[in-house]
This record gives sequence, C-alpha cells and structure tokens, in this order.
Amino acid sequence: MTVVVVVLYAALVFAAGAAIYRLVAGPSMADRVIALDLLLVSLMTGIVVDATHRNDQTLLNLLVVIAIIGFTATVAVSRFMERSQ
Repeated sequence: MTVVVVVLYAALVFAAGAAIYRLVAGPSMADRVIALDLLLVSLMTGIVVDATHRNDQTLLNLLVVIAIIGFTATVAVSRFMERSQ
C-alpha cells in the first residue's frame, strides 16, 4: 500500500469519526441527517480509493446505489422535518 492510500484512509476514518460524533451528539435532526450524508460520502470515497488502488471496477456500481439511497433518505427526512414544523 502506498503512503497516499494510507493517508486517504486515515482522513476518511477521521471524517467518519467526526460524522459519528455529530450523529450521536447532534442537537437537531438536521445535524443528524447531515452526519449521515457525511458517512455515506466517506463510504463512497473509501470505495473509490479502494477501486482505484486495486484497479478494479466491480464495486463502482455500488456507488450509484448508495448515492440514490442517500439522496432519497435526505429528501424524505427533509420533507418530514418541513411538515412537522
């Protein structure tokens, strides 16, 4: 593994840790939704780094599925938050 890949993985672990902290400690539901989006983006970036490092494209279709699920969940929660106010 190259140094660049290790640094990228370390940054992704830090971002995921910060998102998990905000998910647990977030005072509002909007903070928690943003934290979940950050977790999904970190997961997607980890998949891209791994696919690039291994020069393998088999998991790249998974990125589309994760993006669609994340977008749909964000829209659903934002509509719920809008109606509950």
